[in-house]
Amino acid sequence: MSIRLSPRFVRSSRDAVEPMRIVYLHQYFVTPDQPGGTRSYEMARRLVAAGHRVDMITTDQQAQGDGPAWRETDEAGIRVHWARQPYDNNMGWLGRMKAFVGFAVAASRRAASIRDADIIFATSTPLTIAIPAIFASRRLKKPYVFEVRDVWPAVPIALGALKNPVLQWLAHRLEHVAYHRATRVVALAPGMAEEVARTGYPPERIDVIPNGCDNDIFGTVSAGGADAFAGYTDWLGDHPLILFAGTLGKANNVGYLADVAAAMLARDPDIRFVIIGAGADRDAIAAHAAKLGVLDRNLKLVPAVPKRVLAGWIQRASICLAMFSGPRILWKDAVQNKFFDALSAGKPVISNHEGWQCQIAVEHDVGCAMSSENPDEAAACLQKYARDTQWLEGAAVHAKSLASDRFSRDTLAVQLERCLTAAAKEG
Repeated sequence: MSIRLSPRFVRSSRDAVEPMRIVYLHQYFVTPDQPGGTRSYEMARRLVAAGHRVDMITTDQQAQGDGPAWRETDEAGIRVHWARQPYDNNMGWLGRMKAFVGFAVAASRRAASIRDADIIFATSTPLTIAIPAIFASRRLKKPYVFEVRDVWPAVPIALGALKNPVLQWLAHRLEHVAYHRATRVVALAPGMAEEVARTGYPPERIDVIPNGCDNDIFGTVSAGGADAFAGYTDWLGDHPLILFAGTLGKANNVGYLADVAAAMLARDPDIRFVIIGAGADRDAIAAHAAKLGVLDRNLKLVPAVPKRVLAGWIQRASICLAMFSGPRILWKDAVQNKFFDALSAGKPVISNHEGWQCQIAVEHDVGCAMSSENPDEAAACLQKYARDTQWLEGAAVHAKSLASDRFSRDTLAVQLERCLTAAAKEG
């Protein structure tokens, strides 16, 4: 089964599009001033700039104490509806499910209250985001588009997080309904599109619009990035820096980097490792690194930071890392934000897997795969490339080219606009 990428195009005066009111559902929406991926923010603000009205329905994850059920803000022209629904990665499975269902119910009412909506657009994860999208679509009699960010429920089943056969059956039913009630489906990678098509969904109604590069944030050192590593300057010196920035959870196995750092001490003790992020495994990673004698020696753990601060770290890095662990289903279609952030900054990316984004890195000579099981082999790989000035310079050129061309947010946002416009007409 072959599904091609959506054709690139540049909007011009001949591509005039009728303004729409778009109800955009994303449970984990964040702005560049908050930690996390900003795909929805970047897409939505460009839709606003193109003349559309966008209502973003999301969770106020950091809400504490008493307060109204909803609050509204304006973020770059996006009308953001924040529901009081606390959530963090340290929640157990039951806590997460309660958060998912609670938001689905609240978001259903909120989305359906926007009477003049032209189209509903829902982006996963979690898959339960399809519930308010379908509810609002039926209540308002407007089409909806579903965006697939990972293949769910295959991922939690593979991780062993969804073991109950009844819950697995219900999750697969929700997956089927989420796709087949949608007028169109957006997938972030070709492999994801193929998985959707395997459920019987028409391939011609699937658009592949990958994650993109925030060149305005990571392409140049931001004001917030200038002092991003204040307090680490003496330790960093002018040494090569290997950087991982992302979630510290089971699916990433970032603790492995402590083993790699230990192996690197024997090879090249001047090479530095920095892990930036938050997650359920953070304390375990710190304890493991301390036990190996690398914590605060050639490895530092830095708390999660907003994107504009992270930009300074990525600009300083020699090499960025993209990591996944576990079954192939977890990483084969990986479209991690960290990969695209690194491209924007002109940095190579070395992965511990051979998924889609790693294949792109190898094809364009901006990275490779390192061993995910042998720390010494991984250290040797990182040392080789971190010390190869000529390769680093060439990789910077190739990465910048990918960021400004194939993975430009501007180009990808116009593709999304075309998809939503087509769905509004078809619906």
